Amino acid sequence: MARYTGPMYKKSRHLGFSLLESGKELVKKPYGPGQHGNDKRRGKASEYKLQLMEKQKVRLMYGVNEKQFRLTFEKAAKMKGIQGENFLKLLESRLDNVVYRMGLATTRRAARQVVNHGHITVNGKKVDIPSYQVKAGDVIAVKEASKDHKAILESLEKVNKTVEYVEFDKKKLSGTYVRMPERSELPADIKESMIVEFYNK
Repeated sequence: MARYTGPMYKKSRHLGFSLLESGKELVKKPYGPGQHGNDKRRGKASEYKLQLMEKQKVRLMYGVNEKQFRLTFEKAAKMKGIQGENFLKLLESRLDNVVYRMGLATTRRAARQVVNHGHITVNGKKVDIPSYQVKAGDVIAVKEASKDHKAILESLEKVNKTVEYVEFDKKKLSGTYVRMPERSELPADIKESMIVEFYNK
């Protein structure tokens, strides 16, 4: 399955979850899209449907295609600890997501483009692979030739604070992925255990 490139607001309303983590998508219309989106007579969703929607919710949030999503899930199974939590931590450790968390892009989709276009370095070397797994202690920076990139600078102006597991110096346009996040630092309304159940059937 290809990566979704359509309107995120419509998907957020369909899933009842803010894929952009801003909540703006659900403020005016906190119900599904279409003429039956606000129909309260719909029957109760099956367990399979709930698990599938949870998977889609996380996959769309991180902007990952189905194959990458499944491979990341399998990698999480080989790690020590709780598989579901490890899975979310691996998704958070993707380079495009770390670039987004540092404020170098306003959305993960924009962060993927910044990485793809070769504007980012990891430990001094250019990396243009959005799925690159960042490790604790890695230094992520804007390439010297890209430090006047308009979209990056405009994005940084909108940032009020970053998450605690990344550090970023706006003057140097360089930061560090300090550590993997704790589960408490990730969206509480993600039910990763349902994704584990979905794949383990």
